[in-house]
Amino acid sequence: MNYLITGGAGFIGSHLAEYFLNRGDAVSIVDDLSTGTWRNVAQLDGNPNFHAYISDAADAVLMEREIRRADFVFHLASSVGVKLIVSQPVESIRRIVRPTETIVDLCAKYRKPVLLTSTSETYGKTETTPFREDMDVTLGPSCKNRWAYAIAKLLDEFYLLAMREQTALPVYIVRLFNVVGPRQTGSYGMVLPRFVSAALKGAPLKVYGSGKQSRCFSSVYDIVEGLARISACKEASGEVVNLGSDQEISILDLAKRVIELCDSKSAVEFVSYEEAYGPNFDDMQRRLPALDKARRLIGWNPKRSLDEIIVETRDWLRSNDRF
Repeated sequence: MNYLITGGAGFIGSHLAEYFLNRGDAVSIVDDLSTGTWRNVAQLDGNPNFHAYISDAADAVLMEREIRRADFVFHLASSVGVKLIVSQPVESIRRIVRPTETIVDLCAKYRKPVLLTSTSETYGKTETTPFREDMDVTLGPSCKNRWAYAIAKLLDEFYLLAMREQTALPVYIVRLFNVVGPRQTGSYGMVLPRFVSAALKGAPLKVYGSGKQSRCFSSVYDIVEGLARISACKEASGEVVNLGSDQEISILDLAKRVIELCDSKSAVEFVSYEEAYGPNFDDMQRRLPALDKARRLIGWNPKRSLDEIIVETRDWLRSNDRF
């Protein structure tokens, strides 16, 4: 197989590229390095089956050439992280919507199947849990720009499904829930690498809000395998599928667990949402996915526990001097 991965130098994209190369497939990546980094894929350079293009995924000329060559397209290129969305709302919306239109139009032209990685953010402030792929959602008002990310990703989903309805293009949509692990940076607000980095330095772990809000964390290694299996599952075509863990932990308890596993003397410091993100910030208390569809389609069963994920992140940050 010849895979094309947009956002291929990012946290998840680089692991996905490595997964397919290790399997013997050919991989081309496109990444403008706005949030990804060459360091994530430097070890792949020199592999005759690997090609990298440092470019915007909205570059129609490049994307037409690469999509024509590809057997399957993974569209991961996107703005990432609440901190980035809040601080750069215009650029964030552009980086989500524009490449998707270009890529999906070209995939339809050349009849190439495409998988979009979407996000748990699309469930918005919905209080009913677990989150099911076909449930109604409640999003915040347009004056609170953190919701721009969710709405832009939902627009991406609508566009893929509309293209499928109109042209019978094979499309796959995966909503990811708090993927963590080696190569993830805390620069854009991602909580686990931010906590582990602080614990390794002996600095306070900053918990936003009350810390009672809960999340479900899944390993990037499990997620990459899940993405590969969904892409090969014909029954998943045209479906929206949650992918992640359904084991909840509060952010405060996560901080305490990180401190323990890093053998750190760090303290926990509470920071208001306003101080962290500015005024009028919204957050959701829980993000708990229903995983029935993923289990039915691909036998989804994540292998790594949260403790294993924390230790892998800790060891990677230490060995790469990233903290």
